[in-house]
Amino acid sequence: MYPILFKIGPLTFHTYGLLVALGFIVGIALAIHFGKKEGVPKEKILDIGFYTIIAAIVGSRLFFVIVEYKYFIKNPLEIIKIWEGGLVFYGGVFLAVPVLLWYFRKNNFPVWKTLDLFTPSLSIGHTLGRIGCFCAGCCHGKPTDVPWAVTFKDPHSLAVLGIPLHPTQLYESAAEFIVFTFLLILRKHKKFDGQIFWTYMLLYSIVRFIIEFFRGDVTRGFIYNSFSIAQGMSIGLFLVAIIFILLHRRRRS
Repeated sequence: MYPILFKIGPLTFHTYGLLVALGFIVGIALAIHFGKKEGVPKEKILDIGFYTIIAAIVGSRLFFVIVEYKYFIKNPLEIIKIWEGGLVFYGGVFLAVPVLLWYFRKNNFPVWKTLDLFTPSLSIGHTLGRIGCFCAGCCHGKPTDVPWAVTFKDPHSLAVLGIPLHPTQLYESAAEFIVFTFLLILRKHKKFDGQIFWTYMLLYSIVRFIIEFFRGDVTRGFIYNSFSIAQGMSIGLFLVAIIFILLHRRRRS
């Protein structure tokens, strides 16, 4: 809708980048709030947040570049333009989690308990990030005639212009907010460490698998026909989450 929020001289402020930054700030603030209750110092929360955002950005961009390698071989300078979109959530998770596990073990943090602390922050950050996707036009939906269809007209938008599309970015943002709310409720009734993290992974894999059916951007890559790479990864993540939840529950018993 509004890929460029405003300009100041030669500086261009992209809505996508600003909303991703806002999501990070809100997520960190929430983690600091929960950290106080669990005795985790603010400085450690900020350190973890720093490592997380760096790993997530690098991983999510790297995944997108790999999928679209033909384009980036011809346009290598485009790789650094993350403020225009082109960040894949799964890529960010797959790099951020190993980095966090390394940091937790190095600082003697309980792995699953600490991941539980940060998971709601991840969810609310993703909620705001998807609104940024909507503004940029990336991750757009397929053409549709539903009453709530959105037509992108801004020439700077990454979406197909002039055609009513499913607002898949808003679908996912709304779903993420619902998941976020559920995680806050679950946090008060948690039965074992790791429950919030793996519940989020389980729910997100379902959300992403369903929303992929309405996506219209071909840059995300496909395994077979209309079955996307993200749907394949969603199935894998769903199974892994189920296994870990069952294992944690068994250990608790």
